[in-house]
Amino acid sequence: MEELFADLCQVPRLVAPRRGFRPRVDVYRSAEPPILTIVVELAGIDPSEVELAVADGMLVVRGKRRRDAAQGRTYQHMEIDYGPFERRIALDEPVDSEAADASYERGLLTIRLPVTKRAVGPVHVTVTREGA
Repeated sequence: MEELFADLCQVPRLVAPRRGFRPRVDVYRSAEPPILTIVVELAGIDPSEVELAVADGMLVVRGKRRRDAAQGRTYQHMEIDYGPFERRIALDEPVDSEAADASYERGLLTIRLPVTKRAVGPVHVTVTREGA
């Protein structure tokens, strides 16, 4: 559903000009070792200016693509989106965010999140009375 509305935003007559852009994302899982990998298309972005956060079952990727400030430039055609961006990717499995790593190569940001095991079966917790 999110992609459908994002595609509609690309039709110039349907919406007002927007600020920023929406980078494309691939998400896949490997079995051994169990790792969730997210690849974000971020060509032309300084990777040191990208923020990554994992919270409440979501990976948040945010940053800004800056346009060079060149004097005397008159655009005749412009398709590259600039400005701030934020992508929120739902994580369907629990991940170990402290063991995560990220790399940037050839315009692709690759984030690897190790999948943690869920508790199997019921979990028994012993309740103790304080002062007893």
